[in-house]
This record gives sequence, C-alpha cells and structure tokens, in this order.
Amino acid sequence: MAPSLSELQQQLLGTFLEESYEGLDNLESGLLGLESSEDGSVAINDIFRAAHSLKGGAATFGFAGLTELAHEMETVLDDVRAGKRVVTPALSSLLLQGVDGLRALLADVRQGLPADATAFAALISQLRAVSKQPKHTDAPVTSKSTVAATRAAPGTWHIKLKAAASILSSGNEPLRLFRELGSLGQLQVSCDATDVPPLSTLEPETCYLSWAMTVSGNITRGQIEDVFAWVADECQLDISSSATTKESDPSAASAAPVRVESGARNAEEPLESIRVSVGKVDQLMNMVGELVITQSMLGELEDDGPIDRARLARIREGLSLLARNTRSLQDSVMRLRSIPVSIVFARFPRLVRDTSQSLNKKVDLRLTGQTTEVDKTVLEKLSDPLVHLVRNSLDHGVEGPQERLAAGKPESGTIELRAYHRGGDIVVEVEDDGRGLSRERILDKARRVGLVADDADLDDNAVYDLIFAPGFSTAESVTDLSGRGVGMDVVRKNIRTLGGDVSVTTKPGKGTKVCLRVPLTLAIIDGQLVRLGDYHYVVPLLSIVESIQVDPKFVMRVDGRIPAYRLRDEVVRMVDLAKVLAIPVAKNEASDRLMVVVESDGEKIGLLVDELLAQQQVVVKSLETNFDHVDGVSGATVLGDGGIAFILDIVVLGRLSRRRSALGLVAA
Repeated sequence: MAPSLSELQQQLLGTFLEESYEGLDNLESGLLGLESSEDGSVAINDIFRAAHSLKGGAATFGFAGLTELAHEMETVLDDVRAGKRVVTPALSSLLLQGVDGLRALLADVRQGLPADATAFAALISQLRAVSKQPKHTDAPVTSKSTVAATRAAPGTWHIKLKAAASILSSGNEPLRLFRELGSLGQLQVSCDATDVPPLSTLEPETCYLSWAMTVSGNITRGQIEDVFAWVADECQLDISSSATTKESDPSAASAAPVRVESGARNAEEPLESIRVSVGKVDQLMNMVGELVITQSMLGELEDDGPIDRARLARIREGLSLLARNTRSLQDSVMRLRSIPVSIVFARFPRLVRDTSQSLNKKVDLRLTGQTTEVDKTVLEKLSDPLVHLVRNSLDHGVEGPQERLAAGKPESGTIELRAYHRGGDIVVEVEDDGRGLSRERILDKARRVGLVADDADLDDNAVYDLIFAPGFSTAESVTDLSGRGVGMDVVRKNIRTLGGDVSVTTKPGKGTKVCLRVPLTLAIIDGQLVRLGDYHYVVPLLSIVESIQVDPKFVMRVDGRIPAYRLRDEVVRMVDLAKVLAIPVAKNEASDRLMVVVESDGEKIGLLVDELLAQQQVVVKSLETNFDHVDGVSGATVLGDGGIAFILDIVVLGRLSRRRSALGLVAA
C-alpha cells in the first residue's frame, strides 16, 4: 500500500534534513580550508554548491527563514567564486556564523518549530551589506574544475536546456548557470520564449523558457555536468561535443555508494544514517543467500525417519555450515555498521579555530588515521569526550605565543588527533606540545582537598591519575572552558561505559597525551572461555598470544618477590586472576594451573586460570548499565546454558597487577 501524503512528506523532510546537515558540514570544512589555503586551490564551486543546494531544498519546503539566510550566503560566495571578492578572516568568520545560523534553523525544523530567521536579522543584514560592497577583479580562486580544464582538448560544446516550470520557485536561477558556464570558456546563449503565455495568464514563479548554448575552450564534459548538477532533476539537458580531439576527462566518477536512510539528524545528536558501499551490500546479500541454502538443506531432514549414521552426519554438516554462514553474516553486518572516525574528527577544525582565537593563541590541528573504521555506536559516544580533551589542550596545554617563544618553541602550538586499531580495540589519542602537567601542582591541590594524605608517596602515574577524580581541577579561576572541576571524571566514566579506559602521559614543558582505548564494537566479540573457581570468564581472543600448562621448573621470581615465567627466550610476569579479582579458588599452586598469555599495553603477561573451556562468540552486555563498574571487567555475557560469564579487560588487569607489584603485593 502506498504511504499517505503525511508519511511521504515526513520521508522527504527527513531526507532534506539529512542532506542539509551533510551539506553544512561540507560548507563549514570548505570555508575553513578556504581560509587557510595560501594558493587558492580549494574547490570554491563545491562550497558554493553546498549553500545553493540547501537554499533550493529550503525553498521547496517553504522554509522562508532558511532560504533567506542561505541566499545571502550564496550571493557572497558567488562573488568569491567569480574572483570578485577575497576571503578575509573577517568574512570567513561571518560566513561561519551563517553556518551556525543555518544549523540552528534546521534544528527548529527538525523539532517541528517554525524556522524563523528573526534572531539572525543582524547577520543577514551584515551579509547583505558585504554583497553590496565594491567588488574587485582579482584572479579567481582556482577550482578543481578549472585545473581539469587545462588538461582537456579544445573544442565546442552544444547544450540544450529545458527547465522545469518549478525551477524558479525552488530557488534555482538559470542566470547563475550561464555565468558559471561563461567562466569555463567562450559562451553564446540563445533563448526560446515561444512557450511564454499572454501576460494575463503568466505566473511569475513559473519558468516558460528554454535555451540553446555553445561554449568553446579547453573544457571537459564533466565540468559542464558539474554546472548543472544541482538542477539535474529540474530540467531536460542535452550535451553534445564537436571537440577537435578525443575528449579526455580525468575526473571519472567512482561507483556511487548506497545510502541507508533512517531519518534526519541534528548535528549535536546521534548519527541516524550511514553510508555503505555497494560491495558491502552485495556481500551481505551473498551471505543471506548462503543461509537460505543451508536452511533448505536442514529442512530436508525434518521428517520423522530414524536418525542413522548417515542422517546424523548430514545434520552435523548442516549445523557446521549454519555456524560458518552465521559468522560470515555477522562479520558482514559489523562491517556495515563500521564508519570512519573522520565523521567525528571533522568537527574539530572549527572548534580549534574558534577557541584558539578566543584565547589569543595560535594552534595547528593535525588529524591522523581518519579512515580508521569503528562501530557507529562506539564512535557516537567518543564525540563528547574528545571535545572536552581538545578544549583542555587548548586551554591548559598549549601556551600563548609569547610564552612559547620564551620557552624556545614555535609561536604556533600543535594538537594532534590520531586514531588506529590495536588488537580488538580502537585507540584515539589527543596530544599537544604544550606545557605538560605539573606533578607538584596536582599533588599539592590533591593534598589540600583531602584526596591524598600529606605523607603519601605516589609515583608519577598515580599522581597524574588524580586529574580524573570527581570535582578535581587545578585551574585558578573559572572560565567558559574550564575551572569547575567537571570534565575528566566524566570522560573516564563515559569511556568505561564503553568498556574502555583512559590513560595520560606527559612531559613537563613538552606536552601531554591522553589515550582513549575502546572496543571496536559493543555487540559481539570472539572470546576464550575460562574457569576460575566456580566462575566463568571470557578472555578476548584478539588479546591472547598462547595458552600453556605451567611447568614448575620455568617458574621464577623477579626481585625475589614478583612471580614470573620463562617462556622460551623471554620472561613473562604471572598474574593470579583469583588474587587480583578476589575470587576464592581450590588450587593455590601456580604449577597446578593453566596460563593464558595475553598482550596488555605492549607487555606480555600470563593469566593463571583453573581450566580452559571453549572458544566462542559472545554478546557483550554493559556491566555498568546493569550493575556497577568493576575494575578488570569490561562487561558480561549470557552463556548457552543460561549462566553468566564476565568479560575480562586485559589492559586494566595488567595495570592492576603492576600496581599490586609496586605496592609490594605479589601477583601470584
């Protein structure tokens, strides 16, 4: 049954909002790139197109406020594109304010409120005033299209354009199309007005015209198609060539991705749609096909006949095939949910720009590993902690220009955001080259507020760990960015909710690095099931190096107290899980135990357990959501027999065992 009009309108509105937010992200990043570009190589056409498309969509839905603000931004950007206006820091700031205004109006639309631009009247007036200022004739900004044109063969293109009657009411202006075509080469235009009705029946917002054009020069077909890209659904277009040599278009389009739609999103709310390649969808379909074949195979065995050896063998074969296909299907779905961290990283150039300007600091932002993929849900929950850490680096970490010069550093500071995979985790680091953390200042404040006893002797890691205490802050005054003691404790809490952890390393005068470690997915992991006393635990399979039976002759003690095991050519620290987790067990001798060798923070450690059970996939359930945080445990899962097994956090277990060793407590 066809959807009702209201349902259809909701679907169209959702698509409009989704594409508008995406366009705003592109517009914002493009403006930041244009501002920092020294050679004018940014594709100004893409920036202009983003504003133009948003205006056209808003006009289609009748959002007058959105249309008005987008139109004024488009007018200014059109001057920039034509080389009639230079992007100064002041103009860039004004246009970025326009982006913020459009985002706020879209948020009103999403909530069902009227998109009233009254609050942005002053901004609209400023943009309008800029567009009326005298223009100059500086060389136009080089775009990707004009670069491509220098590699195209000379010739003449013939274009016939029949516009839809509604093209004007949707905010599209044919005059701008002609102007852009004219920037590519020598243009001639003839208009066909035979369909224009008598004045008494003419509708002012209806387009009755069609045009025939010729444009000559070193132009590719792709450049011409780019000009008409945003009106492709509102016109009949015919393009033919009389090039003197074979056309060569270097900008061949790649296979278009498939969009999976599920509604609109606000820039400050969770992502509600993802883009996936056709290849991923094809692979998913193949897996579903394999499952159907397996189901048919097992279906033939449903009769009530006797289960003889041959039939039992076929059942086992079918179940094995089912398990294999289910695993492949799960892997395909997980890849479908994986999205690059660039979606979150994209917000930080604007944040660093605005915040550094307000603090009178010069800061360069470097982004590394933007193509690293992670589960959509995990990535969404990383956003807020990263914002706080970057703002901390800007406020507390990076010094002002004069202080940096006095310290022998470059005037501009650097903040680097990097992401990479490590085992079954994703690691995201925020590192600055600022002043670093002050051990004495942190320890003094902790003693004054009663977090640490006056005579306590803490190592550096324990001191720096104090910044995660609730309410702790070394800031001398409260500002818009910091000083309220709310932040780092929330960062750690949010990351631990994901089953991850946070660590800090710093060098006074050199900088600070905060490392966030979270699982790639919150759904399913491969694990080794082990028994410890009466309890079952899951060791993530990606963390395991090997499992061995403890041989007493290779057991030793480092410094006379720390149990270790000589494993071929290296010494592995032995960790008694029962003691670290305070679990009673029947076997106390290490030589009677099995040892699972795992990698934790780049170090191999041996976990002592009573028994190795099966390897299996487990569905991860958050322990904090359903119970409370437990050090060394990242979550829980329900086993096939209905029992509960706890999922071990290998990195935290390694740190707990090292802390026990530092305090003089044996680990095994």
